Parts: sequence; C-alpha cells; structure tokens
Amino acid sequence: MPKASETSLEINLASLRHNFEYLKSKLQKNTLFLAVVKAFAYGSNAAIIAKTLQGIGVDYFAVAYISEGIALRKAGIKTPILVLHPQLNNLSLAIEHCLEPSLYTLKILKEFERVAQKLNQKNYPIHLKFNTGLNRLGFEPSELDLVAEQFSKTTALKVKSVFSHLAASEDSEEKEFTLNQIKLYKSLSATLIEKLGYSVIRHLCNTSGVLNYPDAHFDMVRCGIGLYGYSNSAAEAKNFKPIAALKSVISQIHRVSEGNSVGYNRGFISSQNSRIATLPIGHADGIGRHFGHGVGHVSVRNKKAPIVGNVCMDMIMVDVTDIDCEEGDEVTLFGPKFSAEISAETANTISYELITGISQRVKREIVDY
Repeated sequence: MPKASETSLEINLASLRHNFEYLKSKLQKNTLFLAVVKAFAYGSNAAIIAKTLQGIGVDYFAVAYISEGIALRKAGIKTPILVLHPQLNNLSLAIEHCLEPSLYTLKILKEFERVAQKLNQKNYPIHLKFNTGLNRLGFEPSELDLVAEQFSKTTALKVKSVFSHLAASEDSEEKEFTLNQIKLYKSLSATLIEKLGYSVIRHLCNTSGVLNYPDAHFDMVRCGIGLYGYSNSAAEAKNFKPIAALKSVISQIHRVSEGNSVGYNRGFISSQNSRIATLPIGHADGIGRHFGHGVGHVSVRNKKAPIVGNVCMDMIMVDVTDIDCEEGDEVTLFGPKFSAEISAETANTISYELITGISQRVKREIVDY
C-alpha cells in the first residue's frame, strides 16, 4: 500500500468490483443493474469508475445532470446513460450525446417532445418518473392518464422505463410506508404499461432496497452508495469495502504550552503542554467547518487524533500529544479502516456529504489491489 506524500484521495478499483459483485449476488440472473455515477461518482472519479463498471457488465449508468452525462460520453462511455434531473435549457444536448432523460412533469415532457421533433427523432428513449411518496420529483399517480395520452399522440419519443424512488428503504421502522410505496408503484407501472401497449423496464430499488426488499427488484435496480462501499445498515457494513481513502501528511508539529492557543480566533486553548500537527487540507478541500473544536478526528499511526481549533481554508490542526509521530507521516481522514460513516457521525452529518464534498483540487490516486 503506497504511503501518501501529499493530500490525495485513493480510489481502489478492486473494492469497487467487490461491491458490484456483492450487490449482483442479491439479484435474479436477469435483473439489470444501473450504476449511479452522479457527483463525480460520489466524489471519486466518474470517468474511471464508469469505465471500470462498463468493463464488468453494468447495464446502465445514471447521472444527475446532462453535463455529467456529456463528460462520460467524452470519456468514452458507450453504455446507456439515464439523466435523473435534466433541465429545460439544454435538452437538445441530451439528444446530441445520446443521453436518456428522466421526464417528471408535463412541462418537461412536452418540451423534450418538441425538441425531439425539431431534431427529427423517432422513438427517442426516455424514462418516466412517478412520485410514490418521496415528494421530490415525479408525476403524481393522478397524472398517469395524461402522461399516457401524450405518448399516444407522438412518435418522437418512446418510454424506455418507468421508475420511482423509495423514501426510507433503509429504515425498518418505516417498513409499512415502504411497502405502500412498492404497492403503489407496482399498480401504476402495470397500468401505464397496459395503456402504452408495450413493455418497459421497471425499477424502484436503491442500494437499501436491493438489500431489504428483494421482492421489489422488478426488472432493474439502481445502486449508488453501495458501489462506493457503504450500505446504510450496520449489519451489512461488513459486506462492503469503501473504495476511497482520503489521506494527507503532517506538514509541521508545534509544541504548544499550556494556556497557548491554536488557529484562527484562538479556537483551541491548550489545557496542557501539547503537540499539535498541521495537515495540508481544509474546508476548500471538503473538510467542513462543522469539524474542529474536538469534533472529528484523523488516524495517525493507527491512533485517533482529534481535530482542534477552527478548520482553515487549506489546513487543519490535530492533537498528537499522545502519538509517537513526526513530520512527513501519513494521516488518514477516512478509508476502509476508518469509515467515512464514523467520521461523519461525529460531526452530525452523513457519509454522502463527506465523500461527495471532496474538492476536485485533491489529487486522485487510482489503485487496484
């Protein structure tokens, strides 16, 4: 395992493949697998992640925005790409780059149909999203007849899939709510298919849905966080391998005597004679200001060092008084042995926010072991 010589995000492709194979093992043989690679593949490297997954047989990718899909196409990705949240101002670019939009309101459906007709498209693949309880994006069930009518009047578009999104599939206390979502989705998707007169792909489950609701896998599942090594379940955590490790180094160690302060606004006052290490990573790199003042810690020589004082733009300081370490030593902020989930919990946030927030100025190192 290489030692860090600068702040870097180490991305392990072997762990990615492990997570993919584990999730696949939960599916029926013919169930399709959609990999969610939005937000730079959850803060890692979307092009490399997508190329790796394309090489081992992912059936679909999903991104949030058209610009993310274009970046994947330019990186050589040929696999179908679903755009989950297309915007009205650049719909023609979706067609130009063979991206398949999720249509979730009558307004965007009609506008995309207009764009497709203008570009002489026939049966261009689109995906319909229905709201079954998350109340974020999606047609209401009451709009189903209007949606079906739109497709009876056009040859420019063709429905490739109909989907929805579970709101609380990781929460056992919300099982009744989730089962009601599944029931509603099953009913409305069957009705839509009947009205369209042809079969479409049905998909509902995210990572937690895959693990907790095997009867709701339908034709395809959509996995994001699980691919990157997190399961939303303590019981399942052991089956996943976090693919990313955020590492840095000790730039300098100060001896701070009792009563002296560290950092801006004297954010830390030493209660004893201390050794304080400075690391070249800060809030401009994704370490939020909710860390510091003893909230959050890093791993130095396999020991925990609390983050002290205020997080700076380019630096943080950690207390290494009780750790035998020196300048130049590697430091881990999160990784396989020091989960981003644990680090995030200390700051009252979630792993999603921590891993997707790592700045693009942090060097990405690709490993495969």
